[in-house]
Amino acid sequence: MAIDQHGDAKLDGVSIRSLPKVSLHDHLDGALRPQTIIELADEIDLDVPEGDADDLADWFEDQSDSGSLVEYLKTFDLTTAVMQSAEGLRRVAREFVEDLAADGVIYGEVRWAPEQHLGGGLSLEEAVEAVQEGIEEGEDAVSSTGRDIRVGQLITAMRHTDRSLEIAELAVDFRGRGAVGFDIAGPEDGFPASNHRAAFDYLAEHFFPVTVHAGEAAGLDSIRSALIDGRALRLGHGVRIADDLEVVQQKGDEVLVTFGDLARWVRDREIPLELSPSSNLQTGAISRWGTGLEDHPFDLLYQLGFAVTVNVDNRTMSRTSLTRELALLAETFDYRLEDLEAFQLNAAAGAFLSVEEREELIELIGEGFSA
Repeated sequence: MAIDQHGDAKLDGVSIRSLPKVSLHDHLDGALRPQTIIELADEIDLDVPEGDADDLADWFEDQSDSGSLVEYLKTFDLTTAVMQSAEGLRRVAREFVEDLAADGVIYGEVRWAPEQHLGGGLSLEEAVEAVQEGIEEGEDAVSSTGRDIRVGQLITAMRHTDRSLEIAELAVDFRGRGAVGFDIAGPEDGFPASNHRAAFDYLAEHFFPVTVHAGEAAGLDSIRSALIDGRALRLGHGVRIADDLEVVQQKGDEVLVTFGDLARWVRDREIPLELSPSSNLQTGAISRWGTGLEDHPFDLLYQLGFAVTVNVDNRTMSRTSLTRELALLAETFDYRLEDLEAFQLNAAAGAFLSVEEREELIELIGEGFSA
C-alpha cells in the first residue's frame, strides 16, 4: 500500500486519513513540528542539530532508530528544552491538537510530564494550565473549520524520579479542568510501578483513571506490577504480554496458543493494549520476535481477542501519524476497513471518558466507517 506525499493511503478505495480515529498513546514532547522546534530554539539561543525542518526530521528518525529505549529517550532532550515556557507549551499543545485533527482524530489523549518543564521558572500548576490553554486554542481552531476534536491530558510522572505522589495529586486537582488520567513513563527496566505505590494508592482512593507504561522495555513482571500495584486500566504498549503466550501448533492460518495466567487476565478483562508499531520497532520492544513489522505480535494479539489499539507514541521521533501506522498494519497483515474500525472501537471503549461519552465516540466511529 502506497502512502502518498501527503501522508495518506487508501484502503478499499477509502482515504484512511478521512476515517474517524481515537488516539490514546501520544506524547506531547514527542509530537513537535520540526519547524516549531527550530523557531522555539532560536528564541532561546539553543543550538539544534539541523537548521532545516526536513533535515531535522531526518535527524530525529535516524537517532530514534537505535533498537534501544534508553537511546530513543535521549532525543527528548531537544524537544523538552524548547518547552520550558508557558508560550512554548501553549504553542506546542495547540499545534498538537491541530495536527491530530488534520489526521482524522476525533478524540485524543495527550500524555506529558509537567516535572520536566519547570526549567523556565513555571510551577507545576502553571505548566498544566499553559498546556490546557493550548489544547483549548487548538480545539477552537479546529472547530472554526467545521470539524470537532476533543483532547484530554494524561498527567505523567517519571518513574525514575521521586515526585509521583505530587504529580498524582496534581492530576486529581486538575480533574474537570483538562486532566482525564494519570501515567508513569521513562526508563521502564529497573523502575517498576511498585516504586510508586503511594501515588497509585492516592489515585485509587480518588477513583482517578490510570494507564502505565509497561511491557515495552521490560517484560511480564513489569506488566504484573502495572496491574497490581498501579491498578492500570490500560497498558502503555504492553506488547510483551505476548511473552506469556506459547504457540504450540500452527497449521496454515490456524494457530494453537496456550495462555499464561497474566495474558489470560489481560485478554479476558479486555484491558486495552496501547500498541505503537513503528515505535516498538525502533526501541527494540519486539526484538524477541524479529526486526520487521511482519514480526510484530500485533496480529497474533488481535486474532486472539486482545483489546489492541493503534498509536503513534512519538510522531516526531517515528516520523509518523496514526494514518501511517494504520496503513502500515493494513499492508503488512492484509487488514480491511472492518479491522481498522475494530481498532478504533477498542480505543473508544478504553478512553478515559464517561460511559455516555464513550458511547457517543463509538457511534461517531460507526457512522464514519459506514459512510
